[in-house]
Amino acid sequence: MSELAPGMRVRHPGQPDWGLGQVQSVDGARVTVNFEHAGKLLINTEVVALEVVVALP
Repeated sequence: MSELAPGMRVRHPGQPDWGLGQVQSVDGARVTVNFEHAGKLLINTEVVALEVVVALP
């Protein structure tokens, strides 16, 4: 997994219906993400490997 930082865009691989998420905060393995269709959620990155979405230029 790449290092996550606030502002990065991510997807949850097991919950594609949540839509695109934006990382709000990172505290070790605890990452708060605001998803388009699921709202703000706390994700444990030791359990879920969030997929980083890279914006194309």
